[in-house]
Amino acid sequence: MTIKENLYSGRIISIDAFRGITILVMIFVNELAGVSDVPQWMKHMPADADAMTFVDLVFPAFLFIVGMSVPFAFNARLAKGDQPFVIWKHTLKRSVALILMGLFMVNAEYGYNEAQMLISPALWAFFAYTLPIPIWNKYSKDFPSLWKNILQYGGMLGFVTLYFLYIQDNGQMGMTQKWWGILGLIGWAYLFTVVYYWFTNGNLKAMIAFFAISVLANCINQTDGLAVNDLAWFKFIAGHLTHVTLVSAGVIISLLFFDGKNSAVINWKVVGFGILFFLVGYLLRPYYEVSKIRGTPSWTLYSAGLCTFIYYALYWLMEIKKKTAWSEFFMPAAANPLLIYILPGIIIYFNLAVGIKIIPEYFSSGIPGILWCAIFSVIMLYLMKVFNKFNIRLHL
Repeated sequence: MTIKENLYSGRIISIDAFRGITILVMIFVNELAGVSDVPQWMKHMPADADAMTFVDLVFPAFLFIVGMSVPFAFNARLAKGDQPFVIWKHTLKRSVALILMGLFMVNAEYGYNEAQMLISPALWAFFAYTLPIPIWNKYSKDFPSLWKNILQYGGMLGFVTLYFLYIQDNGQMGMTQKWWGILGLIGWAYLFTVVYYWFTNGNLKAMIAFFAISVLANCINQTDGLAVNDLAWFKFIAGHLTHVTLVSAGVIISLLFFDGKNSAVINWKVVGFGILFFLVGYLLRPYYEVSKIRGTPSWTLYSAGLCTFIYYALYWLMEIKKKTAWSEFFMPAAANPLLIYILPGIIIYFNLAVGIKIIPEYFSSGIPGILWCAIFSVIMLYLMKVFNKFNIRLHL
């Protein structure tokens, strides 16, 4: 693969802001999921509904941002002189790490036999959420090598130990692949997209074709009675291409914005693709409906369209009008997205493991619960400032 010479090389603060906002909203809605008596528009729509809320847009937005970052990540590594082997190694390491964390987090939620486990499920989950920190922390150059190795290899050994400490609800030892979890789904979608991006040298037309293939595969996967859906390999690939649709859409929009000369005039190609996403989603909706839970084509396409125009608004405000000061509030999350994602789980499972409850029952429902979730999200943001200050950053 070669460097994309025309790709913008400066800092694109609007992408960072989009990531930070998305992560903060993700923390809010994840916490809100445990609050009762809140409006339906603040929760995921049920699987049998033909509708979506802003909550159903959060995961797609993160996938979209992953895609937007792919061209810049490749250019940065190529400019640094990394050989193909190093880039492949990094890609596989990042993907496997996300998939592994996703599997552990899913098994922490359900499927265990508490009576037969040697440690409580809450304590097991606390370690499952915490161990990624010593393993994938971005240690400073002056950090002692001995302690770095102890922390990283000790964390890996801890993961192996957790696997054998897990007892399924049927009495068998070891975890199972119930589903991949949010991080796992991101890991698979990232891997599929990056591999394709590499082989096509980041060609825009090839990425558009990949996007179309992903939409088609999702449609086939959602159509009852087709023989191909009985094939396990097709179900696996098509299932992940559902999320690849959003990652590849992010790559396309990123290339349309930044692979060439930046201009203050309207980018009609981006506007056109945003409208196209909505139009195709609208045409497919009578056949597949809109559902985040079912991962329908219309949901992915509507989400891609919304993300395109949300990002365009940020791009116009921050890159064209240079209004960036407001975004500093979100930057701690943008700089450390993986850590802020797992931190609430660490806190929650620690409290469960030691048997304490910090938040009164009053804040578990209705408006007080919503307010608490907003406050909790901001607390997580400021905790990221502390972690970033002490160079505790998860870097895959």
